[in-house]
Amino acid sequence: MRKPIRVTEAIFPMPVLMITTYNEDGSVDVMNAAWGTMLSRDHVVLNLTETHKTVKNIRARKAFTVSIADAAHVVEADYFGVVSGNDTPDKFEKSGLTAVKSEVVDAPVITEFPLCMECEFIEYQDGKYGCGVIGKIVRTTADESVLDGDRVSIPLVNAIAFDPYTHGYYKVAERVGNAFKDGLQMK
Repeated sequence: MRKPIRVTEAIFPMPVLMITTYNEDGSVDVMNAAWGTMLSRDHVVLNLTETHKTVKNIRARKAFTVSIADAAHVVEADYFGVVSGNDTPDKFEKSGLTAVKSEVVDAPVITEFPLCMECEFIEYQDGKYGCGVIGKIVRTTADESVLDGDRVSIPLVNAIAFDPYTHGYYKVAERVGNAFKDGLQMK
């Protein structure tokens, strides 16, 4: 029997994305965002409001990076979500993490997070059903430690997902099937 539960942002898993920009003074700004996904093969969409310091920076710099948070840095990733860049402009510095300038966009890449999409800002959509920031992925990089040959190995990434029901983080690591293949058994 099914039981009704409260309505919430209930798609699980939700990615734990680190959205990184430069502030006006060139310092690094980063925020934790769970409401983001692929819009197309080479475009991302981030459901972010204009009140975020990060969105202001994206609009000013016309660029941002999206890193996949991992279990090794769950404390830092959560910190980036509970502290606002509007109130704590040096929050990245306080994290102890490091960043380098992207070679292709005007945004930083956090070196500790294993996967990073480097994006050009396309547009901001607002309104009742606006989706927020849209960016074109110019380049994706992966730390060699998470590669199996030239492919990303998800178990090595040790990515984390956000659980909106209990506000927990979970590792996304175990492969349970083969996309576009396992279902063929039912044909």
